[in-house]
Amino acid sequence: MGKFTIINEADNVAVALKDLKAGLSFTAGNASVTLREDIPRGHKFALKDFLPGEKIIKYGFPIGCASENIYCGQHVHIHNIKTLLSDNLEYTYTPVSTEVQVPELREGEKFFEGYVREDGRAGVRNELWIIPTVGCVNNIAREIERYTKELAGGNIDGVTAFSHPYGCSQMGDDQENTREALSALITHPNAGGVLVLGLGCENSNIRVLKEKYLKDRDLSRVKFLNCQDTEDEVEEGVRLMTELAEKASLYEREPVPISRLIVGMKCGGSDGLSGITANPVVGRFSDILTRAGGSTILTEVPEMFGAETILMGRAENEEVFRKTVKLINDFKDYYRFHGQTIYENPSPGNKEGGISTLEDKALGCTQKSGFSPVRDVLGYGEELKKPGLNLLSAPGNDLVASTALVLSGAQIILFTTGRGTPFSSPVPTVKISSNSALAGKKINWIDFDAGRLTEGKTVEAMGTELFNFVRSVAGGRRVKSENTFRDLAIFKTGVTL
Repeated sequence: MGKFTIINEADNVAVALKDLKAGLSFTAGNASVTLREDIPRGHKFALKDFLPGEKIIKYGFPIGCASENIYCGQHVHIHNIKTLLSDNLEYTYTPVSTEVQVPELREGEKFFEGYVREDGRAGVRNELWIIPTVGCVNNIAREIERYTKELAGGNIDGVTAFSHPYGCSQMGDDQENTREALSALITHPNAGGVLVLGLGCENSNIRVLKEKYLKDRDLSRVKFLNCQDTEDEVEEGVRLMTELAEKASLYEREPVPISRLIVGMKCGGSDGLSGITANPVVGRFSDILTRAGGSTILTEVPEMFGAETILMGRAENEEVFRKTVKLINDFKDYYRFHGQTIYENPSPGNKEGGISTLEDKALGCTQKSGFSPVRDVLGYGEELKKPGLNLLSAPGNDLVASTALVLSGAQIILFTTGRGTPFSSPVPTVKISSNSALAGKKINWIDFDAGRLTEGKTVEAMGTELFNFVRSVAGGRRVKSENTFRDLAIFKTGVTL
């Protein structure tokens, strides 16, 4: 790609692919440009003169308008650009063509080596999980984990206790979120055995979960323990985990159709290259997987603001369009209900990396969805029903959004980043860097370097490479974050009693 790129022929700004020095002269599109100041990697510079209020175009769409005079070759960023976004909008269903050409999979690529569960779902890991129903028993869960780590090995991929601060002193939708989240985790196919650890007096107690939230789910891999009901809860927990391990060890990897793979897509610590390299590569992956009958899920709704019409135009039908409109406007209502500014985004790290407005961030973020039709829109904690590309209601927070993807059935998360982050979710979390400098510096964090796209690689080739990498992860290849971190974050939406 050279020193800079113009993403869309309609753009009136270009993006530096490496640090550029003031005084550098070149031709960019139809413009002769001399840089008036240094332009950091990932940041934008003007290809024309702008008057205040004139729209700034990137990705072929407005990302804001000039807040002052901007001259050709000048740095375009938060100091001279402002958002054009406003409150709830009226949308019209205007479908666009969603045809995308992807290569046919070879015979061996149509399967991954996974674990098939009794309910027909498939996992990419065969782990033992300890899930507390309430934060009061987090330390007990960790203690049971400590005593049962040795159960890992052979067909058992690991033992993990997940902590969270919820399960009691909650009301209304907030309490429902927690109960739905816990139920989804308890029956997730990546777990070959689950110990549900309760206290006994909490709102989201085992009895409530079993009677209402788990009654129609497969519990053949699940055991329950109320700590108030036993003399030595750690000893009893270890005994139950040993029983779970005996059953889990009987599962073996077997060929599973790629159509049963569900992959969540998320970005965090993004920079100005995320929407140019890592996110389009993930978008290409999504098109390959969904065309083969598999599923992808896109979330972080507040980071769709400004790019939502692209997703709405790709809605499979008018019903999905209406659900997408509701998804967007409900989140704006959520912000207003709490008295918060809807467009208080991007983050300080995003800005340092070259992202100026929420539209700028959103247009880069939605590149992860590729070009396939949107098949369905999911509520928080709702399990995926339709194969293909799905949208999911969840906030932009990395841990909360990634956990939400898992709750909807994702067996793997693809996480793109330009700044880097060590976190993981309850399932294998593949870190994809937008730039090669990050991949080289944080080799202990990054699994896949999409920054190579600026060095002559194509989106098509790298999308196929990523698809094959994900297949290998589904078949047991461990990613960097699996060796260190496992995080769980439930969406908190209401008061605490």
